[in-house]
Amino acid sequence: MVSALVSFALFFQIHSSWAKQRKFLLALVTVYLYKKILKPIFFSFDPETIHDFMVRVGETLGKISPGRAIANYLYRHEDDMFHQTIEGIEFKNPIGLAAGFDYEVRLTQTLSSLGFGFQTVGTITNFPYEGNAPPRLGRLPKSHSLIVNKGFKNIGIKMAIGKLRDKSFDIPVAISIGKSNLDSINTPQKSIADIVSAFKTAEKANLNISFYELNISCPNLKGKVSFYPPKNLNDLLKALSKLNLAKPVFIKMPISESTNTFLNILGVAAKHNFVDGVIIGNLYKSKKGNLSGKPTYKRSNELISLTYQKYKDRFVIIGCGGVFTALDAYEKIKRGASLVQFITGMIFQGPGIISKLNFELAEILRRDGYNHISQAVGKDTTT
Repeated sequence: MVSALVSFALFFQIHSSWAKQRKFLLALVTVYLYKKILKPIFFSFDPETIHDFMVRVGETLGKISPGRAIANYLYRHEDDMFHQTIEGIEFKNPIGLAAGFDYEVRLTQTLSSLGFGFQTVGTITNFPYEGNAPPRLGRLPKSHSLIVNKGFKNIGIKMAIGKLRDKSFDIPVAISIGKSNLDSINTPQKSIADIVSAFKTAEKANLNISFYELNISCPNLKGKVSFYPPKNLNDLLKALSKLNLAKPVFIKMPISESTNTFLNILGVAAKHNFVDGVIIGNLYKSKKGNLSGKPTYKRSNELISLTYQKYKDRFVIIGCGGVFTALDAYEKIKRGASLVQFITGMIFQGPGIISKLNFELAEILRRDGYNHISQAVGKDTTT
């Protein structure tokens, strides 16, 4: 209820053109209709089935020029206060799609039209993987979360490259790379060789991607190989450094580990110059399973603040976890995140939420006296 009141208050405060007001009102209506009509229907079906259906619908939209043009007209929101150049990459807005949604590389021609400022495909691994035994996805509506047990379900690096090669993108596209989820890859040495091979294959393809994500924090993999111990992580990063990667690298961080473990990971990463930033963070471990959505929010925010306090001059931070409203995104920005990612908030509120977040975030920043998003980064790092 509070979020709805904030939305309508902001609508009447918007001091730009009627065209922008109309777009914002459409975003509000779209979110409302999704939650009242489509969401009850979708949530009556198996979540993975609905996910696959919606991704294919999105892929089809991306192939139809009039469809993209209409979506651009209705949902894409431009605001100069959002434009940032980070590690040489131009971001027109700070709201991105996290890894874990487009793991079949189907949406790279679609998401900009819905208002996203960037996206990450994958996580992609050296070898394809059909996913852990079902159920791989479950809903917990009361806690606004999903139980996730996909285990890097993906099409493999070679097929992913085939879908990315020779394509241009309207927004920055990243590729997330992790360890192949195979029983045979069961030692740190084998895992390092596997990950390095995937990076090497991607690098040789000379793709038009903007950055890499190194995902070391998926809790649903076989083999129990961990890169949280400093030696294992250092060995992995030393091996990757030899590739002289042409794109920036961001490490996907855990949030369910102890603060000491988290700081140890940051300490090792900081010693390797090719690591440009961190994404905070991944799934939250609970008695019910590994969760996305609201259960990740508090811990993600704490670790964003901690990272900014200790490494603000070393790492770019992308905040990820529990973003459902513009105020959620704003909180991560104030704690030190320059960019924000989400998935679960979109699943619960529909694709209209992206445009709504952008409109509301811009107005919240202006309300608090900021002329540019960068002025708000790290303004409140209270843990």
